[in-house]
Amino acid sequence: MNEGKKTSDHQDQSVPPNRWMALWEVLIVAGKLGLTSFGGPTAHLGYFHNEYIRKRKWMDEQSYADLVGLCQFLPGPASSQVGIGIGVMRAGLLGGIMAWIGFTLPSVLALILFAFVLKGYDVGSAGWISGLKIVAVVIVAHAILGMAQKLTPDKGRITIAVLVAATALLWTGPYIQIILIVLAGLIGWRMYRNLPAIPTTKLNVPIHRGLAVICLILFAALLGILPILRQTTNMEWVALFDSMYRAGSMVFGGGHVVLPLLEQELVPHGFVSKDDFLAGYGATQAVPGPLFTFASYLGAVSMGGVGAIVATIAIFLPAFLLIIGALPFWNAIRSNPHMQGALAGINAAVVGLLLAALYQPLWTTAVLSPVDFAMVSVLFVLLNFWKCPPWVIVSLGIIGGIIAN
Repeated sequence: MNEGKKTSDHQDQSVPPNRWMALWEVLIVAGKLGLTSFGGPTAHLGYFHNEYIRKRKWMDEQSYADLVGLCQFLPGPASSQVGIGIGVMRAGLLGGIMAWIGFTLPSVLALILFAFVLKGYDVGSAGWISGLKIVAVVIVAHAILGMAQKLTPDKGRITIAVLVAATALLWTGPYIQIILIVLAGLIGWRMYRNLPAIPTTKLNVPIHRGLAVICLILFAALLGILPILRQTTNMEWVALFDSMYRAGSMVFGGGHVVLPLLEQELVPHGFVSKDDFLAGYGATQAVPGPLFTFASYLGAVSMGGVGAIVATIAIFLPAFLLIIGALPFWNAIRSNPHMQGALAGINAAVVGLLLAALYQPLWTTAVLSPVDFAMVSVLFVLLNFWKCPPWVIVSLGIIGGIIAN
């Protein structure tokens, strides 16, 4: 295989000279993000943009925005899928796995520890968590500013972004994101279909289409087979796997939408009590990384270490199958002149969705006083104008939150 030797035209930094170095590089960078990416999926996109795009230039702005738009279409944790996609394009299929492990493992281990040691401990009102929420507001605002400058350069796309943001805030529901993205794509195709084609950088997607088709078939097959296995066997881990896989398959954009789905799947069936479920939810807000690792806590509470492993794999497996299945067809779609107008509308919609998320739930839950607003303002200036690294912003946010509370 020569995956490690391929390079993408858009990369400013060359791929490491051999495949194993590339895999190690992906694991280390993703692990750093897994340790520092607080604030939920919308904030994660900001951290990814800063680390992968601005700092390391592993992908250009347009390609990153298109990847975010693709992952918004797919069920599952959008931020994790974006990370997996970047890992695949950097270092092949194993690169995607390394990106997922690096980004996910820190919060998995932390939440298993919560399950075994801190179960029932109320951390919801801790000052340092308030500080992390403020950091999330700053990171997302910074990402929106950078993406808007590139992706909404005219009044048409600005209008699409604002209308998407307003609609997302006024009309909530599990499918609203995909509906808005589809509508924005249709509007973009109508408005920009006659513009000259914009050159696109051909992305390195070292995945064969045959493997992609197999992944898509396996995704659908498991949705049908797992409930049958659950009914025909008395194995508790099969029932847990089925519940987690179904929850991971039904969420668009990831984030907090998975929480009610998990509660419906687990609490009535006796896997965890409601008190343990709510305690784990509070703990999940205190750790970096994807919110889907809440499943690791729930699995550990219900079945110990084995349950944690089963639940973690099951809830992320749909996301992995879908992003691997979609990526090999992405270049053909995004480079088609007839699709570039639609992608212009979709990219504007992504900015609008991030803008809506900046207000709800981030701003409404984090900025509750003049002190909070002052912290947001200071940290934003430090990040956007003084170019302080994210770990400094996170540290200052934690200290400020403790002092303020």
